[in-house]
Amino acid sequence: MTTRKRIYFASDVHLGAPALNNNLQREKLFVKWLNLVKKDAKAIFLMGDIFDFWFEYRKAVPRGFTRFLGTLAEICDSGIEVHFFTGNHDIWVFDYLPQEIGVIVHHDVLKTEIYGKKFFLAHGDGLGPYDKGYKILKKIFTNKFLQWAFAKLHPNFAIGLAHKWSSHSRLSDGKIEADQFRGTDKEWLVLFANDILKNEDFDYFIFGHRHWPSDIQLDKNARYINTGDWISHFTYAVFDGESMELKNFEKPEAKL
Repeated sequence: MTTRKRIYFASDVHLGAPALNNNLQREKLFVKWLNLVKKDAKAIFLMGDIFDFWFEYRKAVPRGFTRFLGTLAEICDSGIEVHFFTGNHDIWVFDYLPQEIGVIVHHDVLKTEIYGKKFFLAHGDGLGPYDKGYKILKKIFTNKFLQWAFAKLHPNFAIGLAHKWSSHSRLSDGKIEADQFRGTDKEWLVLFANDILKNEDFDYFIFGHRHWPSDIQLDKNARYINTGDWISHFTYAVFDGESMELKNFEKPEAKL
């Protein structure tokens, strides 16, 4: 019997987060995971907020992430598809990663079929009528004129400003979105998935954004999978063509 190659999903690594003091440690751990899963991966889906901040100037990209980007390029060069979904923290990924690294960038929802199963894939921010506050911010962040204006700022000032904004978030305690699981009747992404199922069938909804690893049975035998994060949970999902499983990877050692 031939063993099918696997499909891997991970999100919310928030590499370079100024509110965290273990960025290099977490980057090395995520690279370790990538090197492990590439051995039997058909495709790897990075479901958003891989970077805590990313902005591409025409002649410059943010400093750092050398180990991660090098490993990603090696995986893409080997023929394994890597799909990169932009999240609310790395919404300004444009053409550098696909051109230099070889990833396939998705700025919106992706509906696709994998091994005969229907998947609805997205980071999860701003979906449906629920996340109203972020919808306003997203309109600002995706405004072409404002992106052009931000690009005119010197990178030291612009990136410093972005890091200052991020450092005031709740990310420092690992709970930027994962304050608690609110229940299936209050979780926006669960409600959104069930709304979609009223008009279209899917087998799996895969999201990040909430930082809360979840595997929930939905209507019509569909499943909601949230991949969690690489700040406090270090979780990922894997699909082997028959079953979907949410797994834990090792956690970094606590600093004394």
